Amino acid sequence: MDFTALVLASFTLLLDPVTLLYVVAGFLIGTVFAAIPGLTATLALALLLPLTYTLDVTTALMACASIYMAGMCGGSITATTINIPGAPSSMMTALEGYPMQQRGQGALALGHASFASMVGGGIGAILLIVLAPFVAKASLLVQTAGKFSLIAFALIVIVIAQRDRIVKSAMAACLGLMLATIGLDTMLPVARFTFGMEGLTAGIDLMPVIIGTFAISELLIQASSIAEHRRLRQELQQSQTIRRRDFLPPLSAIRGIGLWCYLKSSLIGYSVGTLPGAGGSMGSFLAYAEAVRTSKCPERFGKGNPEGIAASESANNAVCGGALVPMLTFGIPGDPITAIVLGVLIINGIQPGPQLMTDQAGLIAPMLASLLFSALVLIPLTLFLIGPYFIRIVSIRKDMLYGAIALLAVVGSYVATYSAYQMGLTLALGILAYFLRHYGYPVVALLLGFILGPNLEEFLRRALALSNGNPLVFITSLDSLFFILLTVFFVYFLAIRKPIQPGAIGESGRIAK
Repeated sequence: MDFTALVLASFTLLLDPVTLLYVVAGFLIGTVFAAIPGLTATLALALLLPLTYTLDVTTALMACASIYMAGMCGGSITATTINIPGAPSSMMTALEGYPMQQRGQGALALGHASFASMVGGGIGAILLIVLAPFVAKASLLVQTAGKFSLIAFALIVIVIAQRDRIVKSAMAACLGLMLATIGLDTMLPVARFTFGMEGLTAGIDLMPVIIGTFAISELLIQASSIAEHRRLRQELQQSQTIRRRDFLPPLSAIRGIGLWCYLKSSLIGYSVGTLPGAGGSMGSFLAYAEAVRTSKCPERFGKGNPEGIAASESANNAVCGGALVPMLTFGIPGDPITAIVLGVLIINGIQPGPQLMTDQAGLIAPMLASLLFSALVLIPLTLFLIGPYFIRIVSIRKDMLYGAIALLAVVGSYVATYSAYQMGLTLALGILAYFLRHYGYPVVALLLGFILGPNLEEFLRRALALSNGNPLVFITSLDSLFFILLTVFFVYFLAIRKPIQPGAIGESGRIAK
């Protein structure tokens, strides 16, 4: 209770114009970096890390917190407007936001994303402030076998969530897992599947896969229908006048989604965030899959359903609060951004650990206050003030817009790795993803398989090594058994209890007539 009061008292620091300027500037920078494909909030924080040397530790941590929150919600901007997620955690948002954009409801989609981000980020920050010590202890109960079952659960659920394309989704996920095995072995210093090419020894970096599967493939798809884009742009310019009130979701729509959806998705995101290495992508995937499972009209998902946006954005922003739990209490980063924040703490002589919340609470409390302030104030305020400029992306000539995006995507893939070879892989993976999307294979499953593949393999091999090769360890371990039963539960409700009738949904995802 004393720590909660200290966090509330830390809000007075925001009355200092200089501190407030750094927090707001950090949020805007994080938003811009998250919105541009190839540039992430992690990169923004890494580039701005030297500036923290010139700031006092309190201001530096508050700015880091605002960048972190902006990095989660900013990816929904381009995910909605041009179907290119600015961040991996916004992939599920693109599935629902872009169809709404095509219907002329882009402002409303961004409004739903902003509201869900505000709710999820706020709940995640509040839970972090109140429950951090208790959740940290609970997260340690998930051991090696349980972590494997958790990752396998996430992978299986996202595959069967593609209700009309389960087989193709499984094949795409397997392709992602195969790509993840290229390079050095996860447990032994041995290169594999490099086919004699030295450039593949280090494996394929995540940024080229993200940029290739979404940005480059989207450019190729859009380039094939440039005439349709000209017609659509003319219609939007003539018929659509964006007003700030268009970004405000009507109360009836929020009631239709249901407050339970926001709360449940936020809790899923926060819980996933407390597991080291899980990140916003897994939280978003699981919350979206749960929304599909419990929906009365699951066939509406993937066609512009605000409920999918609410689930995805609530979860990935709630991850922010959860990911800071293991970092602050045990020095174990929950995702790449918290790894950089950990570096800021160590640089300033702050050692994370169980005693941090008591011995140095005065330094940590302002950071959590900034996280909550960014969620409840800066997210809706930013959208309200500059949201119309976000949505006007669609009125830009497509040849100019996608030309600029192509340049940023290629440069972004190079900046992320400083490797011309990885930049070439970006183009190759983009062409591969283009053909996959053309024939109805969901690239989201491919990307998820690539992201989760290394951890899936590592925890599988570690669990078998610890059990002397006995596969029963995944059943005898209670945490692993819990996730296995949860997987069976989801498979039953998503693929067995509510089967799609043959011919009811075509390859395009539309209801067949």
